[in-house]
Amino acid sequence: MAALNERRLVALLDERFRTDAAGVSLGIGDDAAVLEPGSEPWVCSVDASVQGVHFDRGFVGLEDIGYRSFQAAISDLAAMGARPRAALSALILPRSLSAADIDRLTAGQAEASRDTGCPIVGGNVSRGAELSVTTTVLGQAARPVRRSGARAGEQLWLVGELGLAAAGLSALRSRSRVQRSVEAAPALARCIQAWRRPRALLAEGLELVGRASAVIDVSDGIAADAARLAEQSRVRLVIERDRLRATLCGALLEGARQLRRSPLQLALSGGEDYALLATGPGALRPPSARLIGFVTSGSGAFVADGSWLRPLRGGFDHFRR
Repeated sequence: MAALNERRLVALLDERFRTDAAGVSLGIGDDAAVLEPGSEPWVCSVDASVQGVHFDRGFVGLEDIGYRSFQAAISDLAAMGARPRAALSALILPRSLSAADIDRLTAGQAEASRDTGCPIVGGNVSRGAELSVTTTVLGQAARPVRRSGARAGEQLWLVGELGLAAAGLSALRSRSRVQRSVEAAPALARCIQAWRRPRALLAEGLELVGRASAVIDVSDGIAADAARLAEQSRVRLVIERDRLRATLCGALLEGARQLRRSPLQLALSGGEDYALLATGPGALRPPSARLIGFVTSGSGAFVADGSWLRPLRGGFDHFRR
């Protein structure tokens, strides 16, 4: 960082993120970006990725940090059925980061920006004790899908995969035991890749528009996020254990076996898969959505297995000890 002052750093970011995307009148380099208003409502969200909270640099590279932090923010737009238009990135950079390190970090951001069709048009840089990447995303949607629309009698759908990222993180934290297993089990390597390189389900989110009554992205684990959707809609969500188990992919089943973990528990409590949990009438369920439960009157989120019903527990909470 010694060779970089703020002006040179901004110039580096301008070169990295320069864009001529439609709807962007002015990007990086001025006091603020300028976007064309468009005819649809704006959908905006912000997501922070902080060293020691969301990632440990001991087992994730800077390029992956840049990539996954951007996709995590974009996933909020996917849940609302929005199309990305632009993003702002705020970087807190420790003194230990070199110019080459910053190049790798922003390369990951730029790759995710290209993959999602969402140009980075501005942001902020600052020095701090720990690396932090905060991404603000701006999108547009004719009919944003909210968390509050679920109704009793509807189905509960899952779009995407659950548990892979949690298994990958568990593998990384158990590196001494798992190092040989990654070579022996490609499934475990896929789990690690799912955590390092998640993908926001933008196309699938758009497919839910006009079909789903409520949607939430699964960032903190389906146990926690189902409870949030139930609370916002003032209904009870019931996940049927056998239906959920049937959605678990082979990579998770094999990875969990290698880790001596329950694949179902990884699916219920693990986060950062950025799958979509949705409700809607059965007749409108799209091909990408799999039936995992139902909506009924009451409150809370539960898992059912035959005749018994128990409240869902677990998931990530920033402020729980």
